[in-house]
Amino acid sequence: MRKDIEIPVVENVYVAVVKEWNEEFLAQDWNAYIINDRNTPIEMVLVVTKGYDGDQKTSLLRHGIGTIAAKSSAKIEMLQEELLQMNNEFAVTFFADNKLFERKYIFRKNTINEKAFQDLPVMDQRGILVK
Repeated sequence: MRKDIEIPVVENVYVAVVKEWNEEFLAQDWNAYIINDRNTPIEMVLVVTKGYDGDQKTSLLRHGIGTIAAKSSAKIEMLQEELLQMNNEFAVTFFADNKLFERKYIFRKNTINEKAFQDLPVMDQRGILVK
């Protein structure tokens, strides 16, 4: 029975954290994005986020992103500075090719910093990427 269940592997979908200028507050903010580097859109995208470190936990936040076009990205949420010292988990679920995909992306504590910047796929920015 279990051998008949196919669990598709998520490929070319990433979560990235970028430091961006916020015009409204005139400050630098850390923002999380989901990147679709596939050649097809992903649909009904849901992201559940949480932060944790030992006994400290944040609330679960659920984001209904909808459809993300091929070779594009969508903003998930802003991360407050205090959260960067915690593990930040992004559980992503979406439909593509008539299949349900799911994967957890984890930014370990203190890994979100400017020293870890790299070029991001699809986005013309630098940031931290979990593949």
